[in-house]
Amino acid sequence: MFRRDPVRAALQDLGGVLDRDLTQLRPLLRAALPGGGVIAAARDGRQVIVPLNLSPGLTGEDTPFELASVSKPFTAALAGELVRAGRLDWHAPLSALGGPLRGVPRTVTAWRLATHTAGLPTHPARAALTVLTRYHDPYGGMDARAVLDSVRRWAGPPGRFRYSNLGAGALALGGAVAAGEPCSAAGYGQALRRFVTGPLNLTVTLDPPRLSGLAGPPTGFGPLTGAGGLFASPGALLAFAQAHLDGRLGDHWVAAQRPPGRPAGLEVTAGWLARGPLRWHDGVARHARAGLAFHAGTGAAAAILARGGEPLLGCRALLTHLLLRLLE
Repeated sequence: MFRRDPVRAALQDLGGVLDRDLTQLRPLLRAALPGGGVIAAARDGRQVIVPLNLSPGLTGEDTPFELASVSKPFTAALAGELVRAGRLDWHAPLSALGGPLRGVPRTVTAWRLATHTAGLPTHPARAALTVLTRYHDPYGGMDARAVLDSVRRWAGPPGRFRYSNLGAGALALGGAVAAGEPCSAAGYGQALRRFVTGPLNLTVTLDPPRLSGLAGPPTGFGPLTGAGGLFASPGALLAFAQAHLDGRLGDHWVAAQRPPGRPAGLEVTAGWLARGPLRWHDGVARHARAGLAFHAGTGAAAAILARGGEPLLGCRALLTHLLLRLLE
């Protein structure tokens, strides 16, 4: 008896929802998820979630995965909701929130942090030392004060695109303060539940789940949890994308800009990379990769959650390439 090719079947199921023939993506899908994972899509009220080579007992649909930098759109959404609630101003100095944010340079604003144009380095300086000594928890030796001290010390002239975990983590801490929560990763989590995931009824957590799609220990982000420390299922990601498309999360993601230093052919907006009507973000952790995208023209969304980090050899960013090919 011949068994159905799971990759071909996955693309047929995805194509049925996205109204596209995706058979030509078979080689790309095989290469992008060699360790297994989940690929999901939604459009016009239809949804499909397809597990590939997961461990027994993991269905994929409700299995939480490590989001890595796909956490950043959630942090931007929190900032957007706080702006709509009158608790935060996109373009005011973050220091205007007072408290632990006093002393942050006045050039650092929520919008610049969300678009990686605040003049901050990619990581706090000490992360260059801990990436080997604390491989699975490179920021774990820091606290919120150390993060904000790093912002104060290293903020340069704003305007140029420089992808920054430090900036996204600082935005999350600012969001916690604006929401009236403690200036900490836990405070960020509480603010996120109050203003974003709770109202949308999404299960998104800062705590590594016991049963998950992880292929190894999760990557700790410590006080920079807003840059990469969230966990969620593919269904929660599709619902989060839909909340952008139907307006429940406002319009912070609509206006894209072209700052110097951005990757060629791309634009940026709060929490997302952009190209025309496409919005997406991808992320890489030690043992996981993630991607989420949606198309403002067609209303389609796609999510990929993969076991295993980026390969040491061969082509990188295959997951992102596959994600965009699903929607383009």
